[in-house]
Amino acid sequence: MTKADIVSNIADETGLDRTEALRAVESFMNSIKSSLADGNNVYLRGFGSFVVKERAEKTGRNISKNTTIIIPAHNIPSFKPAKTFVDEVKHKVKVK
Repeated sequence: MTKADIVSNIADETGLDRTEALRAVESFMNSIKSSLADGNNVYLRGFGSFVVKERAEKTGRNISKNTTIIIPAHNIPSFKPAKTFVDEVKHKVKVK
């Protein structure tokens, strides 16, 4: 499913124009991104949590040059689905 599919579903279910639905989806995603960029987690009950995880500094290898490099500590966004979300997907998804 793509963002366009999501916008179409929202427009069909709510009766909004596609442009209004697109603005709503874009605004939702921008809100999550800006909150995570500020270091704040986003919790959506029944859906999941968007959280910022901190990765520690580590040593990596550049195998083409056969050298070691230091990968600095950094933050990455992560999504953890809610238990009800996981259970629903687990019991409804059929393997193709």
